[in-house]
Formats: sequence, structure tokens, C-alpha cells
Amino acid sequence: MNRRILLPAAYLPSISWFCALLQGECLVDLGEHFIKRSERNRARIMTSDGVMELTAQVVRANRPRQPMHTMRLDYSKRWQKQHWGALVAAYKASPYFDYYAPRLERFYDREYRSLAEFNLALIAELCAMLGLAPPPTSETYVVAGEGDLDLRPKQKGPAFETEPYIQVFADRQPYVGDLSIVDLIFNEGPAALGVLRRCRPAW
Repeated sequence: MNRRILLPAAYLPSISWFCALLQGECLVDLGEHFIKRSERNRARIMTSDGVMELTAQVVRANRPRQPMHTMRLDYSKRWQKQHWGALVAAYKASPYFDYYAPRLERFYDREYRSLAEFNLALIAELCAMLGLAPPPTSETYVVAGEGDLDLRPKQKGPAFETEPYIQVFADRQPYVGDLSIVDLIFNEGPAALGVLRRCRPAW
């Protein structure tokens, strides 16, 4: 049996998440339990003041043992507008913002039924930008087999490392690795896939 890589349905996934797509057979698990304060509804971007976390608001985030595919988005707060405003402020000066931004902006102009639907729609578009096929999904919990690489547990650090690249605020902020993939796409454009191909395991 081929080794599988099990991934969470992440919001604007990390660079490391996309590195995993190039390592073998991947599967996004929508049946796993939602984990608060994790990449399932949080993404990290670089701003002029340093790293900023963007959190997609969900309904009843504190209720335990909720499968990811049942998590509903909370639109009582204008988090979509805030997130898009933060992305524009952070990356409008990046080399490829004008090219890719229209493809992302539309995801912040409409409401989605669930966090999983929103995340998967974004993942499909981000994969298209990179020339990758989006990974398959499972709505039932996937039991990791022997030899599988399970990236669903909350990680203390990135699973993969990439070579440094020039970030927007390199003149005032130190380089930070494993941000959201949008950081790499807006800064490197078509060269982003090459950066991902040269990633290596962090362990």
C-alpha cells in the first residue's frame, strides 16, 4: 500500500501544507474533529508590523467533537471584509498581487454554508494558481495506517521547510517561513511551484 499523507481542510493553508501535496498520495479529512486555534480556520500572513493571524469565525467553536464538515461559518461579524482588507494591505506592493488578487477576492464577497466548503473552494483555486490538482477528500474519519504521514494533529512546527524567498517587508521584518501559501504566491508568482518542489521534511 502506498503511503498516504492525511491533511486537515485548512484555511488559506500553509506553505508546508502545499509541500505535502508534492510528496505522495494526499487525502483531506473532513470527518476529523474541528480543532480550535488551528489552521482549520486560521492563517498567518506577513504585514508591515509582523505576522498577523486571520481567523475565519465559526458557530459554536467551543462545542467538542464536531466533525469538520459540520462546522458552520459565523457571518454575524464582518470577518470576510476584514480578512480581504488585511490581505490587500499586506500584499498590494508584492510583485504578483495584481495578477492573482482578483482570483481570490471573489471568495470574500459571498457566503458559504460551511467552513469546509469555504476552505475547499479556496484550496481548489490556490491549487489552480500553482498548477496542481486539488487532493481528494473524505467526509468520514480516516484512520491513519502504518507508514501514513498524519498531518492532522495540531503541529508544533512546520512539517516541511522551504528555501527562503524575498517577502514584501524584507526591509523591516525578518524572514518568516511557513506562512500561508498566499505569501509565497504573491511574492514569487509562477516560481512558487519551484520553491515547493525544493522543500524538504523538517524532521
